[in-house]
Amino acid sequence: MKIMSLPDVHQVFLSFRGDQLRYSFVSHLLDAFERHEILYFVDKDELRGKSMTTLFVRIKESKIALVIFSSRYAESSWCMDELVKIRKRVDKGKLQVIPIFYKVRAIDVRGQTGEFGDKFWALAKTSRGVQIMEWKEALECVSNKMGLSLGDKSSEADFIKEIVRELERVLDEIRHKATEDYHCIN
Repeated sequence: MKIMSLPDVHQVFLSFRGDQLRYSFVSHLLDAFERHEILYFVDKDELRGKSMTTLFVRIKESKIALVIFSSRYAESSWCMDELVKIRKRVDKGKLQVIPIFYKVRAIDVRGQTGEFGDKFWALAKTSRGVQIMEWKEALECVSNKMGLSLGDKSSEADFIKEIVRELERVLDEIRHKATEDYHCIN
């Protein structure tokens, strides 16, 4: 019996506010991914000079999107546009999303309140009505998924271990389904 594995494309796409998390939390998370052989994509891996829309292709190639909501996530129109693309793939059943609430409350992301909401509404003042509605819908949709939360007084090291365990569980589930689908076809 041939065991199906996931193709060597990015298994996990990370969406996060780079200015805030790239050289701290995300750098430690990526180190854990490498130790556990989880294939991932982050924007710094893209060739310079390419269009930013190439990131949308990377979302399409991925099996899981890990959206790391932080206090500054909603201040970036690029993060918000990524989130809209992620939500569209999730709605089509082509992508699984795991929201990570990094020192923000899920209810603040969902309702665009608190510090998270302040950043969102400041960005919304410079944006179009249709775009704002898409962003709000994507925030509500993704933040309503089962996710993982890190509080202010929690261990980031333990939280990273929890994220890795969850990703491995979801990837195993995807592999299992791919194997079942393969056997149904043959």
